[in-house]
Amino acid sequence: MKFVCSKETILTEIIYSMDFTSQRNSLSITSNVYLETYDDRLIIRATDQKLGFSTEIAVQTLEEGKTTVFCEKLLNILRSLPDTNVIFSVTDGMFAIKPESQSIDFKLRTIAADEFPNLEKPEDAPFFPISQKAFIDMANQTMFAISEDETRYFLCGLYVERNASGINMVATDGRRLSLVERSFEEELPMFPSVIIPTKFFTELKKLGTEEGVMELSIGENLLFAKIGQRTFYTTLIKGQYPNYRRVIPDSQNYSCTMRIQDMLDALKRVSLLVENKAKRIFLDISEAGVLLTSDESEAGEAKEIIPCQYEGPDSKVSLNYTYLLNPLKVMEGEYFSINFTEPTKAMKVKPESNRDYYHIIMPMQPNA
Repeated sequence: MKFVCSKETILTEIIYSMDFTSQRNSLSITSNVYLETYDDRLIIRATDQKLGFSTEIAVQTLEEGKTTVFCEKLLNILRSLPDTNVIFSVTDGMFAIKPESQSIDFKLRTIAADEFPNLEKPEDAPFFPISQKAFIDMANQTMFAISEDETRYFLCGLYVERNASGINMVATDGRRLSLVERSFEEELPMFPSVIIPTKFFTELKKLGTEEGVMELSIGENLLFAKIGQRTFYTTLIKGQYPNYRRVIPDSQNYSCTMRIQDMLDALKRVSLLVENKAKRIFLDISEAGVLLTSDESEAGEAKEIIPCQYEGPDSKVSLNYTYLLNPLKVMEGEYFSINFTEPTKAMKVKPESNRDYYHIIMPMQPNA
């Protein structure tokens, strides 16, 4: 095996590959990256057995062949090299890395390519095009509400289901819920409702350009995505997602509207003195404004009032401030509203403009 390519070309793909390897055991084949060259192409593959990645780049193939090398070491070596063409070759079980016209020579031990696990293949589910920006934006509006409680593993991912004209994406940890109901102009095929692990979207945001379309294939057990020459997949979370519609209020009597930036700034300041594990703050909602107050602690307390538009009885709400802060960070527009009937029941937080997403927050009980 012998090929030549520019440092930057291969470095970019090895950076992406690194995220799909398993680094818990450097002796494991899944800590390695698979390399195969022929016809002036280099195939690169990586997998941790749950996620997989493959791509192709143009190289100058001098001798066809395939091997695997420890991904982390390869990445660190490539980063250290000058920006020039690099000659890669395999001899006697060693992967040689030598920049052209440089007195630099690295060698890495290899593991035979035949030992590398086969990557998964798409199930009987067709690939279909979808806007990168729209799909990534849906994830941004929901991911923060995913549960971190692994005992409730079915909540540790984003729930995606087909709706009449597009896709719904849902996340909940049992105390809050985020929902996007998006329509698409493209004709989307029917697909089963699935629970997608968080890491898939983390990688999607790294690999995506948020321009143009990508292709998805959604099966019963696997989700594939194609962006240009790169293909990656994840195994899906198995389990029964709860009926999230049951926690969404049908109607609410009161609505308090504020500027998004006013509330964001106030939350950041008042939370500086929040020391309880529950991250509790209080919102006193009245026609005069919304008063934010931290729990009194040894360090002191913080208060701030922001203007609002509200008609209704004075109400005091106790909640985890991050449940409000996280959605506001990604919310579009200038204004948002908190909608409620009772200050201890589910509250709907939504942008004032006609957007296709909103958030449900469960307040804390007064004596919590």
